Amino acid sequence: MRFWWVNQNQTYRHEFTGGYLWSPKRKRDGSLNPYYEFMREVAPGDMVFSFADTRIRAWGKATSYAYEAPKPAEFGTAGRNWDQIGWRVDVAFHELPTLFRPVDWMQLLRPLLPAKYSPLLPDGRGSQSIYLTELPHPLALQLAELLGHEIAALARSELLAEPQLATPNAELVLWEEHLRKDIEADPALATTEKESLVLARRGQGLFKQRVQSIESRCRVTGVDRAEHLRASHCKPWRDATNAERLDGQNGLLLTPSIDHLFDRGFISFKNDGRLLVSRVAHAPSLERMGVPTGREFDAGRFTDAQARFLEYHRDEVFLSARVRNAG
Repeated sequence: MRFWWVNQNQTYRHEFTGGYLWSPKRKRDGSLNPYYEFMREVAPGDMVFSFADTRIRAWGKATSYAYEAPKPAEFGTAGRNWDQIGWRVDVAFHELPTLFRPVDWMQLLRPLLPAKYSPLLPDGRGSQSIYLTELPHPLALQLAELLGHEIAALARSELLAEPQLATPNAELVLWEEHLRKDIEADPALATTEKESLVLARRGQGLFKQRVQSIESRCRVTGVDRAEHLRASHCKPWRDATNAERLDGQNGLLLTPSIDHLFDRGFISFKNDGRLLVSRVAHAPSLERMGVPTGREFDAGRFTDAQARFLEYHRDEVFLSARVRNAG
């Protein structure tokens, strides 16, 4: 289990009631925001402390990994903002019976604050620039003790617990269905093209044929029978243009289990073929699926065009905060 602090001054009621966290992917100027990037590292079973209006008001347990989702409708627009895509994590929140003011306990908390990405200033005020940040275990356990015996017991007892498996989320399905309906309603597309685009969503049809002209086997397991392979998009179908949805260079042939891991961002690849495994992935499960997690694995080099699509996958899908490697 890991511990997270979320600042929800303007969005607390929406996110608490809806049972989720949501952030943009980047700042308005397009640059990285570490507190948005950390969304990619939350895992089911992690504990979240919710801070709003100078108080910790709730705690929760993450019930999903991060996934792409449109900006929620309740954030201030009429209907979902289908064009503004961010990170979403589902959370089962519990409101505290008594609100907790960290500023009143800084003598205990101040020595435990991290030097980098701290949620609190030394005087106890919340850091305004933060949305989500990880808490060091000593700080998290001290907060849990102050919030109550039940929360403290939960925090202590589940430190070594394995995370729960994430269930399919309705938001992602809803978004992709919206995109599918847009394709089917587009008068500029021929019927056959619409069919190809819809089939490509599941890695079949014309898209798979085009991927098969470039790839011959699963990059991880080595399976080379077409009936056991799916064509998996590097730049996801939901993010791609119609041309990219059918571009064979935007695909890899993968077995269904490896396709799932790649699609959800648990694994990715460097351009030179090195396999990347997310730190939030459950290593024993990946090993059972045929993914080597304890050693370096070479999946073979990619074409220049594939490399461009894989860069998108690493930047926008892979569940790893890029700031961790930024020095």
